[in-house]
Amino acid sequence: MELTREIYWNVGHSVMVPMYAMAVLAVVVMLQGIFERIEIYRKGKRADRTDDLKGRIAVALKNAFSQRHVLRVRAPGIGHSLFFWGFLLLTLGTLLIFLQADLTDPVFGWKFLSGSFYKFYSLVLDIAGLVALIMLCGLSYRRYWVRPAGLESDLDDAIMHGLLFAILVTGFVIEGARMAVTELGAGNKLAVWSPVGLSVARQIAGMGEESLRALHKTTWWIHFFLTMAFFVALPRTKFRHILTITANYVFADHRRKGSLDTPDLEDEQVASYGASHLKDLTWKDILDSDACVECKRCQDRCPAWNTNKPLSPMKLIGDIREIAFEQPDAQLVETIGRDALWACTTCRACQEICPATVEHVNKIIEMRRHLVLMKGEFPGDEVMEAANHLEVNGNPLGMAFSSRGDWADGLSVTRMSDNADVDILYFVGCYASFDKRNIKVAKSFVQLCEAAGIKVGILGKEEKCCGEPVRKLGNEYLYQSLAVENIEVLKGYGVKRIVTACPHCFNTLDRDYRDLGFNIQVEHYVTYLQNLVRQGRLKLRPERFSCTYHDSCYVGRYNDIYLPPRELLHAAGAAIREMERNRQEGFCCGGGGGRVVADEKIGSRICETRAKMAADTGAGLLISNCPFCLTMFEDGIKGAALEGKLVPRDIAEILVERLEKQ
Repeated sequence: MELTREIYWNVGHSVMVPMYAMAVLAVVVMLQGIFERIEIYRKGKRADRTDDLKGRIAVALKNAFSQRHVLRVRAPGIGHSLFFWGFLLLTLGTLLIFLQADLTDPVFGWKFLSGSFYKFYSLVLDIAGLVALIMLCGLSYRRYWVRPAGLESDLDDAIMHGLLFAILVTGFVIEGARMAVTELGAGNKLAVWSPVGLSVARQIAGMGEESLRALHKTTWWIHFFLTMAFFVALPRTKFRHILTITANYVFADHRRKGSLDTPDLEDEQVASYGASHLKDLTWKDILDSDACVECKRCQDRCPAWNTNKPLSPMKLIGDIREIAFEQPDAQLVETIGRDALWACTTCRACQEICPATVEHVNKIIEMRRHLVLMKGEFPGDEVMEAANHLEVNGNPLGMAFSSRGDWADGLSVTRMSDNADVDILYFVGCYASFDKRNIKVAKSFVQLCEAAGIKVGILGKEEKCCGEPVRKLGNEYLYQSLAVENIEVLKGYGVKRIVTACPHCFNTLDRDYRDLGFNIQVEHYVTYLQNLVRQGRLKLRPERFSCTYHDSCYVGRYNDIYLPPRELLHAAGAAIREMERNRQEGFCCGGGGGRVVADEKIGSRICETRAKMAADTGAGLLISNCPFCLTMFEDGIKGAALEGKLVPRDIAEILVERLEKQ
């Protein structure tokens, strides 16, 4: 007896003509819906995302089939991934049936679904269907019964869950009815290879053959129409994420993380800067909005949302989608809200966790650019004052530019104007140049370099703010003015290598300045010091102490530098008690996105929230490697009444205290 099953059992091959006719119609309706959405995407500006298309497609397929982005959130991620893989196997199994029944058997007389292969095929599909059904029930239970805070459900969600559930259940009913008639007899060796179908068959076997055949045929057609409904619904419901997320993987930004578009401010043909309407966004921005499935992962990790501010990255993307597909003439800023846009710290926590790789931050910055450059709006008078200080003195603190290098008096530091023959140029940054607390960090770094035999040079009064805070707040004009001046000075001295202790300076020089013709090597001090320790040039004397470590967003998420600072702390004798939110999931200090120069007027303070997280570890020291973070934590510890319980320090301060005595 051949181990196989009759395809089209009980329904007959006569169903092929109407079946394929309806399938073609369903696909045509599906494609019509897809092209209608593509037309909406085309309302956006040009964005070049087609370089290395072959490589992009390969990466997209890898991401889609591996579900690696989905799995970043373990519990629901595992449930979704198992459902996806189970449903994918069922789809492939169905395609194999059509391939044999309608091509290889009638044309070539080849039945590959037989023997041992068919037993394996049957077992895999039965298990895949069961896993998919269980995971779907679990995900539905989470959405409709557990109802995590912020997870909203609408008709789309009900359609998706209901349709998928019906497709899976009717599939097992069809299998069970067929097996009850054909395979429950003694000696049948194939039934055990379909354990779920066999279980269903045993439950309904008492109906009698005529009723079972009627049940089978009716359910077969219901299953078919449900499947066709799936194709029709694909572009018209959240099912579209199957296509849009895959497309988002293909057209992802392949530049370095955190890269921004640098507009030509001297182009006289440009009448407006930033984004005020849908046409000012790119087609990829609109595709992003259509790829979002409102899973709320971005919202859960947003420091602004978690401190009761009006910014929800999920809602922001949803607002853009609503504008694109329902209100194309609406103004972006008015719809999203100014307070929501100004609340962003550009920490990238939303983008890091997004399973659809939606790009939230750049959209916010484009809208901020419109507010600042075209309307002259700022989040507060204090920001306007900081911008004025930058224009006059090259720093947002209002300090005289001539005193920028005074902190280094008495140290073995060379001003480049006196002698440019140095090993590294230390780009100090504004806070380490003028803020008393951060000057201690600058001095510590210089002492570490001196101990390693490194000749350090600084620009002194010739250095200006890198421009990062105002750029992230939307003032592209002031940023480019500062950047061009810094680049000219650095190139004039023939600098070969720059090291900075400020992650914001590091990112700006090493990434943003490249668009303006800058090509000098730039390194953050944690990786620079790590290499000195590894080379044996910087010798430390470990002394046991307990601490917790805060990952600066612009060192961590923007550059994936997580090991070097921890390695330095361990070399100094640290026992690190990690906060619950650490590494990729670290919580912002609140100073990014230019917020360091803006008052936090809405909700609770982000820096206080993070300080409390640090205090919860029981460690007495909160270590960071960013002047903004250190400044914010000084305020946050006071505001949270944690003085005496938690002390903020910089890694450089810890290391210099443990230098091996010569």
